[in-house]
Amino acid sequence: MARSGQDRDGRRRVVELQAVRDVPPSAWDALVGDDSPFLEWAWLSSLEDSGSASPSTGWTPRHLTLWEDDRLLGACPVYEKDHSMGEFVFDQGWATAAMRAGIEYYPKLVVGVPMTPITGARVLAPPGVRTDAVAAFAGILEERCTAGDFSSAHVNFCRGPEVEELGARGWFRRTGLQYHWTNGGFATFDDYLGSLRSKRRNQVRRERRDVAAAGVEVSVLAGHEIPDDLFPQMYELYSRTVDRLPWGQRYLNRKFFELVRERFRDRLTFVVARQKGQLVAGAFNVEKGDTLYGRYWGARRGVRYLHFEVCYYAGIQHCIARGLRRFEPGAGGEFKHLRGFDAVATESMHWIAHPGLAAAVREYLGRERRAVADEIEWFGSRTALRRERREPDA
Repeated sequence: MARSGQDRDGRRRVVELQAVRDVPPSAWDALVGDDSPFLEWAWLSSLEDSGSASPSTGWTPRHLTLWEDDRLLGACPVYEKDHSMGEFVFDQGWATAAMRAGIEYYPKLVVGVPMTPITGARVLAPPGVRTDAVAAFAGILEERCTAGDFSSAHVNFCRGPEVEELGARGWFRRTGLQYHWTNGGFATFDDYLGSLRSKRRNQVRRERRDVAAAGVEVSVLAGHEIPDDLFPQMYELYSRTVDRLPWGQRYLNRKFFELVRERFRDRLTFVVARQKGQLVAGAFNVEKGDTLYGRYWGARRGVRYLHFEVCYYAGIQHCIARGLRRFEPGAGGEFKHLRGFDAVATESMHWIAHPGLAAAVREYLGRERRAVADEIEWFGSRTALRRERREPDA
């Protein structure tokens, strides 16, 4: 525990932690509740204990926690960053502008889950404590930036309440977009196909036929159905694929896959593709509540349309079979929209200490928000879904 400070009532105190493992798993997860699985102790501790998110990789944990005596009341996952990699809320342009103006942009503070562009709560606290927790945590982040320790604080992929709470304190809102699939009450995969426009429906059928014609068999394994020896193979698929990409960045190491096997298996859903009995591709997904989250994909060799089958169609089929309501496959990929995934907004909040840089960023974000809203509207008007079958994204 690095730093401690007293709260207003004299009993509560804020403590900065150097690792999630400094909190008992049950206490941390009680705050997470039904929220994103990536906020859970097992996921965060696996990132940190494996060294994937650590000072050596530019992710130094500075988690803020609120205590009353020995009881954990609130928490906020915070990392000190000396780069902008693995955040998926891209501020490299801000860093470049700061450098040209002679402003030190790094280090900065990031609130969120490393290498995980999934929306979730960023202040973990029950309703009766939430107001105090937001005020305490946001106040500390602002004070550390104002004191010159950090240039800025960034709360990435946060929920609506945090947008409102931080916005009231003068933080800047940034809007992005992702593509999410919503289950329209489908009983079968054919029902999903029937919800698509004819061109898109025929495209999906053709792609699936080509994969099957290549002799590829795809299966889904969840939780304890996943054999131990599949984890190192999934790491190999992940690392080989990332290393081949010109823009690829291998954020995760072999140890991370070992730790999630031990700590997080109940949340995992793997899609595996085999050709002549040999593993050729796989997708690493996480499941919680009514949602499937796509995270990593990898392949040993190229098979036409295999990426779409493993990363999207098998996931959709799994959601329908399990009665899951949503499928969030992560950042990027307009091609998802062609397969019935709708563009939805994501939100992040930002606080910048330097007045000149803050003014420039505020002006830029106003223009960017309007452009993103126009883009979402454009995608909505060109949905792959048949108009009469389209379900609202509640």
